[in-house]
Amino acid sequence: MSISAVSGRTLFLLLFMFCTFSISSASGKNPAPEFSVIAFYTGINDAAHVSFVHESNRWFAEMSAKYNFRYDSTNNWDNMNEDFLSRYQVVIFLDTRPDSAYQREAFRKYIEKGGGWMGFHFCAFALTPSAYPQNWDWYHKQFLGAGQYSGNTWAPTTAVLRTEDKKHPSTRHMPKTFTASPNEWYKWESDLRNNPDIRILMSIDSSSFPLGTGPKPHEIWHSGYYPVVWTNTKFKMLYINMGHNIIDYDNKTGKELSKTYVNETQNKLIIDGLFWLGKGK
Repeated sequence: MSISAVSGRTLFLLLFMFCTFSISSASGKNPAPEFSVIAFYTGINDAAHVSFVHESNRWFAEMSAKYNFRYDSTNNWDNMNEDFLSRYQVVIFLDTRPDSAYQREAFRKYIEKGGGWMGFHFCAFALTPSAYPQNWDWYHKQFLGAGQYSGNTWAPTTAVLRTEDKKHPSTRHMPKTFTASPNEWYKWESDLRNNPDIRILMSIDSSSFPLGTGPKPHEIWHSGYYPVVWTNTKFKMLYINMGHNIIDYDNKTGKELSKTYVNETQNKLIIDGLFWLGKGK
């Protein structure tokens, strides 16, 4: 075969490949998403939580385009049913939790069948008496393992977090310590260290103390052990205590004074955790 014949054939193949690529690009087809995520939220109680919800929806939408997963969100908790949940590999609770019996049962079945879950901050809150009483033992005692809320720091502030477990897929890229975005930090009724099903991934580092500014003395923590990220080894789940932006309550302007997703280190935790839940890696 002559050199000119080889060159002609090569040119033809290159032109074919170029045309195929151009047609594919023009069609606007994107690769199928690697997994699908649905975030539930209420977006009513407390301006700081509402701010976090809106920021989360914007950020997750941006990340879905960047990392090729599908992200949907809804404030209709009636979508917490078997048919709707079957479309998604991961469920996120951005602020609250399901309240009706059928919604709770649908969520429990979804989780027990291997569905993934990521929960932020207020979705674990439960205090009797309050508007969110502890009336769901499976969720608060078995699934989360923390029981009732027992207190928090105030005002919202950053904290140095310590990575307790770097072997977990969600924390394998995390440094030994890092400074988290401002947050209202929670503590719990149950000591998670005594629960064999709970794997604590991050806690507040002792260098953070005193944590909080008050004005009430009990809102300032001077010592203690406070988990902030953990998983239950019986389920595909990840609880992240972050999710409370700073709002200008003092001057009653309602202005947002902090954001959560400006912290790239913390964002890496969330993305790695999300891919573990959605893909198992």
